[in-house]
Amino acid sequence: QVQLVESGGGLVQAGGSLRLSCAASGRTFSTYVMRWYRQAPGKEREFVALINPSGGSTSYADSVKGRFTISRDNAKNTVYLQMNSLQPEDTAMYYCSAGGAFSSGYWGQGTQVTVSS
Repeated sequence: QVQLVESGGGLVQAGGSLRLSCAASGRTFSTYVMRWYRQAPGKEREFVALINPSGGSTSYADSVKGRFTISRDNAKNTVYLQMNSLQPEDTAMYYCSAGGAFSSGYWGQGTQVTVSS
């Protein structure tokens, strides 16, 4: 069982930055693929980024590539999402998840990111 708690969301002006954190409970954090997703009002949840268990491999949605960076600290059971050059279209609830190579089994409660123009 893994519990995930996101933090770091807030209100920021366009062009600004935020860093999201997702703290995980349990001793098996380092075995999970960690992902960030987001969901804007009236839209489906969409993939943002993932990082493999060792942190040596990452993948991003085209919409955030070059602006967002996912990282993890397995000693702290935490995954991060550094978001730069934020735009109003990045406004959404951001969720982290833990899972395997092809699916996410555990989800956090989300943290709201709002980008004003």
